[in-house]
Amino acid sequence: MADKKMIVIGEKETFITRVLVKKVNDTGVGCVFVPWSVNEINAHLSGVSLIVLYMDIGERPPEDVLHFMIDNMEEKGFNMILVGEKDDVQYLCDHKIPEKLVYRTFSRPIDNTVFTETVTEYFSKEEMGEFKKSILIVDDDPQYLTLVREWLKNDYKVSMANSGLQAIKWLGKNKVDLILLDYEMPVTSGPQVLEMLRSDSDTATIPVMFLTGKGDKESVMAVVSLRPEGYFLKSIQKDKLLEKLKEYFVLHK
Repeated sequence: MADKKMIVIGEKETFITRVLVKKVNDTGVGCVFVPWSVNEINAHLSGVSLIVLYMDIGERPPEDVLHFMIDNMEEKGFNMILVGEKDDVQYLCDHKIPEKLVYRTFSRPIDNTVFTETVTEYFSKEEMGEFKKSILIVDDDPQYLTLVREWLKNDYKVSMANSGLQAIKWLGKNKVDLILLDYEMPVTSGPQVLEMLRSDSDTATIPVMFLTGKGDKESVMAVVSLRPEGYFLKSIQKDKLLEKLKEYFVLHK
């Protein structure tokens, strides 16, 4: 994968934070210490996949710093490791930071070996795509399936099905965050697949967006009347599709 990067954030650099940064760098992950200031953090966020928030005794980050970190983690899809006194860590987990954003917590004194193993584990999982949102593309056109998969594979875990029935069968054994569903398919059409999904409690809540080749008003109204999460014309370009999917996942985090 690209260069692995993370930052350790704290009120001030200490002997312990210098040790943590060195331990991380020794694993091959680029790491620097950053004081908890919005401007300082923003200047070091490019390419970062993990934040370590380090709190010494009696320290908690300012509200503006917390909000800034949370907004960026939710938008860019990375996580945080919390380190501090047990009560401070518990307070942030209970009242400030959404559980889904916290990869692991450590109470002081920190076990450096377990900490570095956790960092290595995190980046291994990231490399395997475990933190990516998953999308199932359903379309009877193999060329279009392959094209859209190529567009999305760097940002999402992508699976494909070439018919509605194959998609239903696949979903019986797998979970997915979003389905991109061809509206016009032979045998079992997109609307029929959507009806089948919504009639099954296991798949009823999976978000569905239609893919359609028809952009006339009547066709679009027919798609919208089924109340999908959205729809895309098949003429959409790669950059626009990626932009719209990113917007969707940010709004539905």
